[in-house]
Amino acid sequence: MMDGGEDPGGLPRHVAIIMDGNGRWANARNLPRSVGHERGVEALRKTVEGAREIGLTHLTVFSFSTENWRRPVSEVNALFGLLKMYVSQDLNKLKADGVRIRVLGTRTGLPDDIRALVEQAQNETCDNDRFHLCIAFNYGGREEIMRAARQLASDAIAGIADIDSFNEDTFGEYLDTAGLPDPDLVIRTSGEMRISNFLIWQAAYAELVFLDVLWPAFRPKHLREAITSYQARQRRFGGLAAGTL
Repeated sequence: MMDGGEDPGGLPRHVAIIMDGNGRWANARNLPRSVGHERGVEALRKTVEGAREIGLTHLTVFSFSTENWRRPVSEVNALFGLLKMYVSQDLNKLKADGVRIRVLGTRTGLPDDIRALVEQAQNETCDNDRFHLCIAFNYGGREEIMRAARQLASDAIAGIADIDSFNEDTFGEYLDTAGLPDPDLVIRTSGEMRISNFLIWQAAYAELVFLDVLWPAFRPKHLREAITSYQARQRRFGGLAAGTL
């Protein structure tokens, strides 16, 4: 339960976070960018623990985008190394805590060891259901929709899918997040105010919170602050507010 008297019935079911600002955090301290990414992993650990303590059931974090391939090779390799470190060091604890891991995004272009690690993490936690942790890695919202559309077209040609009966719900079954609730709240750190190709189908009606804190400095208290902001809003999903004539 959250501190400060927040109503647990008003908790978002699914929170998604764009973890931004590792490089700027490091630059501000005259440290290598790799150190910023390492501290970002520590922030992720604290955030997963804090989310579970608050009572959330679904958390998705944006770790590596399809656009991040444009960064220097050394930084890309460092990000791969951090994923390996996080999974290798935390997988057993996450399994014991009932956390199910799902990695969103395309496997195309990933090194074999990273692909194997992703499959290991998903396979070894697939029976857990206390908490769902999704890691968007090598992920882009537009690329995800294109992959889903191609698979739908392929299934339609093969007679597996009836294109005339398709709707938004059935299309959602072709997305990486199939079976998961759409995010209620999307948080972005670092003060930037855009979603950067993150869950652009799923977050169509999510509430957005932009925090002026760099990701390595993000703590559960910031998560609580974002949720408090969310709880103060009225979600209408295109309709009118309650009591409006």
